[in-house]
Amino acid sequence: MKRLNLVFLNQQGRNVTLTLNDPVEPADPAAIKAAMAEILAQNVFISASGELTQAKSARISESITTPISIA
Repeated sequence: MKRLNLVFLNQQGRNVTLTLNDPVEPADPAAIKAAMAEILAQNVFISASGELTQAKSARISESITTPISIA
């Protein structure tokens, strides 16, 4: 499964990652930057260490899950 990870800094300078499943590809850096700016402007997420203050990075990650039979 692919995921879009949006990484922000909070008031204490710690990383806070918001993860979205199944991102549209190819990724549009301008749209992602605009979405992150809107998240900051709306102040809709607050971490345990305070409000989000800055967009840091974005990345698409992929995990592959392989079931293992233990029966």
